[in-house]
Amino acid sequence: MRSPETLPREGTTASTFAQVLAENLGRPGDGCTFIREDGHEHSVSWSELSREALRRGRQLLRSGLRKGDRIALIVPGQEDFVLAFLSAVSVGVIPVPMSPPMGLSKFEAYCEDSAHILRTAGVRTLLLPRSLAGLLNPLLHAVEGLQVLDPEEFFAEPLPVGAPEPEAILPADVMFLQFTSGSTAAPKGVRVTHANVVANCAAIIGALRLERERDRGVSWLPMYHDMGLVGFVLAPLMARCPVTFLPTLRFALSPRLWLETVSRHRATVTFAPNFGLALAVKNTPAEELQRLDLSCLRVVGCGAEPNHPETLRSFAAHFAPAGLRLGTLVPCYGMAEATLAISFGEIGVPVAPDVIQKEPYHASGLARPASEAPGEQVAFVPCGRPVAGHRILVVDDKGNPLPERHIGEVVFQGPSVAAGYHADAEATRRSFTADGLRTGDCGYLADGVLHVTSREKDLLIVNGRNHDPQTVEWTAAEVPGLRKGNVVAFTRPGRATEEVVIVAELREGDAAVVARRVRGRIQRELALPVAEVLLVAPGELPKTSSGKVRRSKTREQYLQGVLRGGALSPAN
Repeated sequence: MRSPETLPREGTTASTFAQVLAENLGRPGDGCTFIREDGHEHSVSWSELSREALRRGRQLLRSGLRKGDRIALIVPGQEDFVLAFLSAVSVGVIPVPMSPPMGLSKFEAYCEDSAHILRTAGVRTLLLPRSLAGLLNPLLHAVEGLQVLDPEEFFAEPLPVGAPEPEAILPADVMFLQFTSGSTAAPKGVRVTHANVVANCAAIIGALRLERERDRGVSWLPMYHDMGLVGFVLAPLMARCPVTFLPTLRFALSPRLWLETVSRHRATVTFAPNFGLALAVKNTPAEELQRLDLSCLRVVGCGAEPNHPETLRSFAAHFAPAGLRLGTLVPCYGMAEATLAISFGEIGVPVAPDVIQKEPYHASGLARPASEAPGEQVAFVPCGRPVAGHRILVVDDKGNPLPERHIGEVVFQGPSVAAGYHADAEATRRSFTADGLRTGDCGYLADGVLHVTSREKDLLIVNGRNHDPQTVEWTAAEVPGLRKGNVVAFTRPGRATEEVVIVAELREGDAAVVARRVRGRIQRELALPVAEVLLVAPGELPKTSSGKVRRSKTREQYLQGVLRGGALSPAN
């Protein structure tokens, strides 16, 4: 694996991303291809993109913004978003990427979360297309003192002679605020510096062995999320590897378009969360595989949420007839607090889940190989080794490093660790320690390879035994009638111990029958009693802007009696 300082031929020596943009001026080569909602494609070279970003950056300074000011981006168009983000970065203004509204069903919650982000970040200016301004009137009224600019109109104005020049930008300066998805708590703004981004992008380039003359990416990932932004905008820009962007909404409406785009553009690298792999399998019938040629792919990265062994196996088997090679799937692990990437699996090596004994895992926090003894088993997908120039530790409650195959909290060390949370000193103190980033995730190392088992704060602790919620949710989701990816497991206070509750969205069938089957399957497969199964209508579960279920919010709404559905309680 390359060191993080080593880049592809003609790579960068920049210490800030503003310098990366400046280096791209005048350099030949492909850049971004944006597929629009109507299917038309528009290509922009990296040189053209950098030049226009620098022009727009000076426009921002002309509006009164200065280095260190925050500007929020609610910009659905991918090309407009990329240019707006890079324009702010080029002059030291700090962009705050935000998700656009996804619909009206949870509009009030969207406005509450967005207002929280704007206030927490201390945003002075909001880039918002005129087409969304009317819809978001409640949000604009909820936050005082906002300057709202329509990016299409504002950036179309010619740059006048004498427009302000940018101040010097340093590696330690904050480059952008990445708000966490809020799957376990209220969104927090991660302070990502220029040095963090350069280090993490270099590590990604090395881990994926990106080469400008060979590689091309395809992405449908939301750009306001760190995986879409850092992984498919910033790292390719630094490596000068071309990328084709498929609108996220087009993927959501027709998941088969993702791999059709890969096939047509001969992409070598693409990524998706676990649910994206599952959707691609479900929405690509076997008879349509002959239209695809996926032999071009070197890497299908899978991260952003826990990887289900069966999902990965199913994806590899389903698309093998279309030319997908063994070893192309590459599980990875990362988070906004680490800029993005923490670890990658090995390219070209088929994914082999680590199968361990269930009893020592639940009772003692030990990951003993199942081959050593008969009995019930549990499997975890390996997330690979730490990116070059960085280190992963697994520690106990007191922060002491644990031996291999002992489960504890994952700690990440290295130059990609962000500078803390914006305006939240207490949360920064807890997570960004002298010993590294306390990720809040539980896992273990085996032969130096990381296996993530659960979020620490989401653990289900019943009768003194630990159960990770993902395993419970995946097991429940196998029951016909439930919407996969829309199942949440948590605990509530009980008379003698914590009790397990499952809330899930019902796709079809009789609620009482489906709930009874869910309880039976969890008891049979995991030997775990379930106190209550609550089945709700599709779309009712609270989710993050990136589509992940929010366990803490679901539990909160359940305890408050907000969630209602066809519940089945255990017989007395």
